[in-house]
Amino acid sequence: MTQTLAYESKAIVALMGQPEMRRNGRWLQDALQQAIMLELATLPPYLCGLWSIKDPVGDRTVHDAILAIVMDEMSHMGLACNMLTTIGGSPRIAHPDLVPRYPGPLPGGVRPQLRVSLSGLTPASLDMYCQIERPEDPVAEFEEPSTSIGAFYSAVRQAFKKNADLITGRRQVEKEMENAHGLGNSLVPLSTPRAVDDAIQVIMEQGEGSHSSPRNRYFGTEGELAHYYAFRQILQGRKLVEVPTAPEGWAYEGDPIVMPEAHRMGTVPKGGWAQEPKYLPDAEVRALLTKFNQRYSELLGWLEKAWQTDDPQEATDAFDEAEAKMRSLASPARALMRHELPDGSGQTYGPEFLYIPA
Repeated sequence: MTQTLAYESKAIVALMGQPEMRRNGRWLQDALQQAIMLELATLPPYLCGLWSIKDPVGDRTVHDAILAIVMDEMSHMGLACNMLTTIGGSPRIAHPDLVPRYPGPLPGGVRPQLRVSLSGLTPASLDMYCQIERPEDPVAEFEEPSTSIGAFYSAVRQAFKKNADLITGRRQVEKEMENAHGLGNSLVPLSTPRAVDDAIQVIMEQGEGSHSSPRNRYFGTEGELAHYYAFRQILQGRKLVEVPTAPEGWAYEGDPIVMPEAHRMGTVPKGGWAQEPKYLPDAEVRALLTKFNQRYSELLGWLEKAWQTDDPQEATDAFDEAEAKMRSLASPARALMRHELPDGSGQTYGPEFLYIPA
């Protein structure tokens, strides 16, 4: 794996700096590898917030909103993998140079001022989620624009239009996921330019909304907002609703949203809890951390296999194994959050999401 595509490289910045005439098949393959890494990088922080909620079966408003976003991001990663394989590439997912590292930046140099970390659900973590998903030009908010994930996907979209002849429909993972995800989130074969364009549209609008509306057109539940606005309204403590007199026609003036009680998961230090003497885990916590990290690593391995085999049945079986590993992560994660850190802060341990090579 070349260093230029490594997780902490500036690969996306470099790719965006290439003139459009040079955005060929090689450019698309490199860009889609980065897109896969970018989608994967959002999952651990969102999952830590989700799993930290103490009573997920109580008031489900916040829990279900975050869960829906997590499910969307999983589908987005799968669609990005299908985009890469349809043009002859092979996703790399289970590789020590490519897996997310926390705390740290997003991969490829996207939003370089943003430091992404793993902790429980707090106003600070919600603000971080918003910054990850922030559109170029948010509705109902006035700030200076900056380079966004949406801008990157727009460039990928344009490159596909110029290189439509590269689309082969090769090694596509298919999975019906409508019951758990929003509309358009099933993994479908991307064998035509229209199918690829539709997939990119789903990814962009579910994350950022359209230029004129914060609504998610590819919703799982009627009235669902794009990710940025779903996170933002939790942080604001009020639902985002249409207000004709507001400058953009929308304002955070709806029903109150109550933050659920959450475990006070501390911020995982770089390299894991054991890297800080004051957080040194005991044998029970070490066993939970190891269990979680092994399952997470196996999950990444199965995902990679799903898009590297030419046998459709093997791909389906590998993806099913990955889903099973994903479901198995919640138990050790929540168990970790019942163990307080030994520094007397009252905060707790939580999952590290460290990759252990097979």
